[in-house]
Amino acid sequence: MAKEEPPSVSKDLQKFQRNLSLLIKSFQNNSKVVAFTKSPMGQYLDRHPFLALSMLVFVAMSAVPVGFFLLLVVLSSLAALVGVLLLEGLVISVGGVTLLCVLCGLVFISLALSGTIIVCYVVVSSLINYWFSSRMMCLSQDPPPAREPCSKRPPAKQNPSVDCQLAMKSAGLEGLYQE
Repeated sequence: MAKEEPPSVSKDLQKFQRNLSLLIKSFQNNSKVVAFTKSPMGQYLDRHPFLALSMLVFVAMSAVPVGFFLLLVVLSSLAALVGVLLLEGLVISVGGVTLLCVLCGLVFISLALSGTIIVCYVVVSSLINYWFSSRMMCLSQDPPPAREPCSKRPPAKQNPSVDCQLAMKSAGLEGLYQE
């Protein structure tokens, strides 16, 4: 026997949605964000959300390697003050080539991760929309008698977009599968 969600869950979801909406509005009303979105770069990224997400993931993922590289540069500069000029040039060159290789790899990883995030977002939002729309349609229909399977209902009352098992479980009817 499947039970319906308690009303507190939907209230919690509505509260979460309100809080998230307020957070997004406060972010969008920030003066620096407004200035950026009015710039040509901001308008271009607004028209190309996949590129914007890819850039965001790339910048976030490249922060650690760039930080390590800058630390290496500072430490090798300190070593150069002691007199190791040749070693500094070699270390910075090798470090620069290594950083270039790491950043090129991160470009591909960030593109793949961005694509995965967008696909997951589309799939999850589609599933949630389907689940809530089919549930609302199930609850708005007259439930069939307890012993009558969905396939024997008249075609005029049958809704082809709604899964019959979901309709029976969400209505809370018992004994459907008893023989």
